[in-house]
Amino acid sequence: MAGKQRMKVANEKHNTKITTRGNVPKTLRNTENKYPVGPALMALFLFVVCGSAVIQIIQSIRMA
Repeated sequence: MAGKQRMKVANEKHNTKITTRGNVPKTLRNTENKYPVGPALMALFLFVVCGSAVIQIIQSIRMA
């Protein structure tokens, strides 16, 4: 009897796989929107770029 019960469980498991065929997601990984750079690195980059722009503006005002 235990053998028949195991076979029945195996058959039910196989049948659920058959019905979900084709409806499987492309990836099992979490598909969150990940940014290639972190927020700290982005803040540092913006600080350097904006800071250098301000310094250039100040230097061009002094030269004029």
